[in-house]
Amino acid sequence: MTQQGNLVELEITDLNSDGDGVARIDDRVVFVPDTVTGDRALVRLVQIKRQYILGKLHQLIQASPHRIRPRCIVADKCGGCQWQHIDDGYQRIAKRDRVIRALERIGGFSRPNVAPILADEASLGYRNKATYPLGLSATGKVQTGYYRRNSHQIVNLNQCPVQDLRLNPLLAEIKRDIQQRGWSIYDEKRDRGQLRHLSLRIGRRTGEILLTLVSTDWHLKGIQEQAQIWLKRYPQLVGVALNRNPERTNAIFGSETRTIAGKPYISEIFAGLELQLRPETFFQVNTEVAEALLNRIIEKLDLQGNEVLIDAYCGIGTFTLPLARRVKQAIGIEVQPTSVEQAKLNAQINNIANVSFIAGAVETVLPQLEAKPDIVLVDPPRKGCDRAVIDTLLQIRPSQLVYISCQPATLARDLKLFCQDSSYRLIFVQPADFFPQTVHVECAAFLRHESTNMI
Repeated sequence: MTQQGNLVELEITDLNSDGDGVARIDDRVVFVPDTVTGDRALVRLVQIKRQYILGKLHQLIQASPHRIRPRCIVADKCGGCQWQHIDDGYQRIAKRDRVIRALERIGGFSRPNVAPILADEASLGYRNKATYPLGLSATGKVQTGYYRRNSHQIVNLNQCPVQDLRLNPLLAEIKRDIQQRGWSIYDEKRDRGQLRHLSLRIGRRTGEILLTLVSTDWHLKGIQEQAQIWLKRYPQLVGVALNRNPERTNAIFGSETRTIAGKPYISEIFAGLELQLRPETFFQVNTEVAEALLNRIIEKLDLQGNEVLIDAYCGIGTFTLPLARRVKQAIGIEVQPTSVEQAKLNAQINNIANVSFIAGAVETVLPQLEAKPDIVLVDPPRKGCDRAVIDTLLQIRPSQLVYISCQPATLARDLKLFCQDSSYRLIFVQPADFFPQTVHVECAAFLRHESTNMI
């Protein structure tokens, strides 16, 4: 019955951390993409592993009450979204459950205090930035879109329901213009060609759009003329940029960007501040939910105005600057020098004088700071905090820690280290749905030092 290629009838009882449905057969776990809890389905067993089985949905026998019709015509092919077949309410329940399980199983926390997930009503059309690989069809037509799941095969798109809908009119027309210009498309297998990616960024509150092409070189014949055409055609387009990435790499952007026409940035309003965002600037892709999470952090910290706050992994100061207006002193640490320069500029634009930004690795800079912080925010990459950062924080012992994470597993692992010797206590975890239609979930975990007599 469990031989590779067999068809078996299974009931999906759960979702795993990759977003796949979970079933069981002969006391073994079967993972089935494109299913949801409550589905009964005919599943083909495609890979038999020692500890688990990978299945493929062959036929839906009885649909789960949580299953809906995807709102994108290529949802079953495109790898940009995993969960368009799941209703929004159950997506949020599943994401919160994922956080709880990670805290319990990896972190060892018993019945952690995890709030209902923060979410915006708009579960589509929310992305303020979309970066698409470029490719060629079998007939030589320029294509752009997201990759199929577990492949580098482009699913060609002329619109995407997840990105800000104001970006949709640009997709088909820009592909046409690239085709007519005769610019070569990069072939990653042969490491030949020029254009690699198309990136579109929009200010959700300002409507300003920035268009960036990523190329292996600067020599795109007629790019200045075409940039002017785009600026005239799209009134909301404020800048056209060219980024050079000649490396054989999966990284999208190279180290240098040139402005071809218009401005090198868009302006965005976030938490009442004006921020400048450049093509390669990291900024949370869901403006509204990021702002909601910031407001929850402000509420939970109960700032009195006399605190010293350090924001580690601060980026361009997205959270540092709004928080600086509510504390005595704020310090941001960021490894990317260009982000630090952008953060300093954003501080000047908003006349925020009680904040400083330092370029360097957090594990290097943090132990050298003379300021003793009352509050530290950490927002590390998916791999979590460097152990040296955790050790330093356990030594300097700020009264409150806020750990912002996009990966529940590494969050739980690191929270366990903070709390294992009763140094800190996990007070509260706030998940946030930054990425509707996908399995991803963001969290802010609030910790308090056990010597702190605060409610």
